[in-house]
Amino acid sequence: MTRRVLTHTLFYIILIILAVFYLLPIYLMLLTSFKSFDQVDLKTMWSLPTNGLHIANFIAGYKQLAPNINNSLMMVIPEAILSSLLGSLNGYLLAKWKFRGSNLVFTLILFGMFIPYQSILIPLVKFMQAIKLYGDIPGLVLVHIIYGIPITTLIFRNYYAGIETEILDAGKIDGAGLMGLYRYIMFPLSAPSFAVVIIWQFTQAWNEFLFAVVLTNQSHWPVTVALNNLAGSQLVQWNVLMAATLLAALPTLLLYLFLGRYFLRGLMAGALKG
Repeated sequence: MTRRVLTHTLFYIILIILAVFYLLPIYLMLLTSFKSFDQVDLKTMWSLPTNGLHIANFIAGYKQLAPNINNSLMMVIPEAILSSLLGSLNGYLLAKWKFRGSNLVFTLILFGMFIPYQSILIPLVKFMQAIKLYGDIPGLVLVHIIYGIPITTLIFRNYYAGIETEILDAGKIDGAGLMGLYRYIMFPLSAPSFAVVIIWQFTQAWNEFLFAVVLTNQSHWPVTVALNNLAGSQLVQWNVLMAATLLAALPTLLLYLFLGRYFLRGLMAGALKG
């Protein structure tokens, strides 16, 4: 018993040390974001603000990022919803409506998860220019939806595979067709998977940089591109930059804060099983 207690204690001590190490950069960001510009110095970066908390840093950061935050919201909300719906339909068909070559189709869809972004940038730009979506938010939404289909299909397919086929057989007896079974049976049972997929897709699209900087022009830059440009200017106001960084991270932080329990429930319900 004593040995088990010692093992658990050592385990938790290691976890606490790792958590503290992981949170140190966030702590440093918070300190810097509340300091005035003349207090920002490498020698005193761990020191608390001495002249009070400078909330004006957050106001200045928000003014610089407000249009780009709006661009990101206009991009991630439809992207997360549409990619989740498409993944749900794909997962439903591949899990419950087996057809000749379905396993090959599923494998080819999953292959899209392993294609590096960099390898398709040039043909992607040419294609977006050809369909007149280059430089705007709808084009970026389309790209994230397509790139999100493999992971959303995998999550929903694995989740639906764990649902008893007898439920669908009962629906068929009642006269439900292909889409009727999905609408009245599978879709209502999909809440755990939708929680996982929407949170995942929202986070991935919000934090993505490469597609954002290549496929959009300056007026449609998402927040990640604008934040990078703040850091790349000649005179960097690190206190304002740190405040802006925290504001840029706030939507995903709030998403996990309020919906994190549903994310965990979805994982435990089998959304990533298989």
